[in-house]
Amino acid sequence: MKIRELVAPLLAGACGLALIAISSGVKAQQPAAGAPAGQPAAQPQPQLDACGGRSAQPEVPCPNDVTEMLAALPAKAPATPQKPRKVLVLARAAGFAHSSRPLAAATINEMGKKTGAWTTDVTYDAAAITPDNLKQYDAVFLDSTTGLFLDDPNDAAATAARRKALLDFVRGGKGLAGIHAASDSYHGGTGAGRGTGAGRRTGAGRGTGGDPLWPEFNKLIGGYFKFHWNWPTPITVKIDDPSNPINATFKGKSFNINDEVYVFNQDSFSRENVHVLTSVDYSMMSDSDKRKESPQRTDHDYALCWIRREGQGRVFYEALGHHESIYYDNPQMLEHILAGMQYALGDLKADDSPSVKPGRTSNKNH
Repeated sequence: MKIRELVAPLLAGACGLALIAISSGVKAQQPAAGAPAGQPAAQPQPQLDACGGRSAQPEVPCPNDVTEMLAALPAKAPATPQKPRKVLVLARAAGFAHSSRPLAAATINEMGKKTGAWTTDVTYDAAAITPDNLKQYDAVFLDSTTGLFLDDPNDAAATAARRKALLDFVRGGKGLAGIHAASDSYHGGTGAGRGTGAGRRTGAGRGTGGDPLWPEFNKLIGGYFKFHWNWPTPITVKIDDPSNPINATFKGKSFNINDEVYVFNQDSFSRENVHVLTSVDYSMMSDSDKRKESPQRTDHDYALCWIRREGQGRVFYEALGHHESIYYDNPQMLEHILAGMQYALGDLKADDSPSVKPGRTSNKNH
């Protein structure tokens, strides 16, 4: 098992990291014109981006993105750490692989370093999730993990041990934070899409997100993906709990942003299970965008960020984070993520009671 710590050389884009295959966003070259008669035209060849998660070094963020992210980072943490904290970033994608993962990992690393709130290790290896290894960490950050990201398809015992280790880690008093595709995990439809965490990409389970494949995790993270509005969809982010310290940077004011915007399976997400911090202001969306979601959530509840208790531990989830710009275009978003991380670590106290008491009906459109 190898755990790598992201350091300053990322700015130079020079890291000798193991390569992994990523198919997202691959650009295709056009075949040469004028193929000889009777012969098929040349097949398009993939052309990888020059840097970042869609390049030949998919674990290394683009240097320019890192430079912009560093300039946008908050200077100070909202809470003083109770003790030295350590975070493990797990960036394994067993389904769709987001190009923003290396930049998100660098963001968590540099954010902790700059503010002194934590130190960071980064791994793309699910074998890092063991009871012994997790003892040194105060929180795990799921960096757009997808599919069955903890599982070993050839070793059922290892799979069960990893799953138990993560649940025990959180329930025993530690923290879990997840961004964007951390919720596109452990769900799927039947047939080809089953177990990919991305039934939307195969047609299986389309519109519903398919079946829960690890219900304990689905509840732990707060819900699972069923649909997204493609990047760059403009939305207005509503501040559901203006008094919550994790939302302090927004000062109660909504804001506009562009991203790939997730919608969650209606049976998997409920305000009876989570404390919602922000959501999509559905009333501000265009009718054409609303029609793209089919079937629509009947409650029109499009939560984006929430926190919750799991045993003695704490969970923070932020649905935005698909595109690299989320990590440098809006300094308030970074302050928000910093505060959420400190909540997960146990250093920032926040109301994490469910937004709706069980048995009560939440208000439509919120």
